[in-house]
Amino acid sequence: MQIIIAGGTGLIGTALYKRLAADGHDVTILSRSPDKARVSMPAETKFARWDGKTAEGWGHLVEDADAIINLAGAGIADKRWTAERKAAIYQSRMDVGSAIVEAVKAATNKPSVVLQASAVGYYGVDNGDTILTEASGPGSDYLAQVCFDWEASTSALDAMEIRRPILRTGIVLSNKGGAWPKIKLPFMLFAGGPLGSGNQWYPWIHIVDEVRAIQFILESSEANGAFNLSAPTPVTNKELAKVTGNVMRRPSFVPAPSVALKIALGEMSTIVLDGQRVVPQKLEEMGFTFKYADIENAVRELTAKN
Repeated sequence: MQIIIAGGTGLIGTALYKRLAADGHDVTILSRSPDKARVSMPAETKFARWDGKTAEGWGHLVEDADAIINLAGAGIADKRWTAERKAAIYQSRMDVGSAIVEAVKAATNKPSVVLQASAVGYYGVDNGDTILTEASGPGSDYLAQVCFDWEASTSALDAMEIRRPILRTGIVLSNKGGAWPKIKLPFMLFAGGPLGSGNQWYPWIHIVDEVRAIQFILESSEANGAFNLSAPTPVTNKELAKVTGNVMRRPSFVPAPSVALKIALGEMSTIVLDGQRVVPQKLEEMGFTFKYADIENAVRELTAKN
């Protein structure tokens, strides 16, 4: 397949590119700074320069593309959530969706599938212990609204009869970045433990399974609509802390009080203090099997690669 990836130099995009390229797919990554991006990517990686807002300079590539994968958007946890940062997080996602729709509309030969990124934040933070499947409704907080509109940013493609799976990703565990290095650090310093109450659910997924699931959805012609990309066994923050401490042979009882996290992180503290008990119902119904379905196995694999 000829595939275009927006957001192909991020944590998920980089791992996905390497897997797709290794399997013989012809992949082009859209990047604002191709020269800078090449430094951390394989030498043979193909890039196309874009502005992140329009189809200018790359739209012609859609004519030969079988698929587009949209993973692009400003990082949720990269900076403190000021009003300006929240606007940038939101607008970056709307701009990319608009650019992809623009490019596909202009193409005579349209791709058969566009994969649209989202996150489990779609379900909101007021669900308690409720098990959330793809049929569950959206929340009403800031992240839920971002995810809802993010998913809708490419909805115009539905009228073109283009398959448009939506990837509602959980907390991706990888040694290359994202949440895991931050989770692991306190344990390395013998100061690990639950965050806040510790009762919040963490819908986690190993980076290997994240990439495998995306490829599975990409190559399954019947896969459409929303998919939860999270392991079938979500855990509470307290359980994650216990497993991490046991595997790393470090204490796991030093709590980080909610009030301290709220002072340090501001509104962004919702990322670590709130959660969703999400399960990948549709993936499992389609026959996808997880390599890392158990949190202890995932943590052991990640720790062994240090």
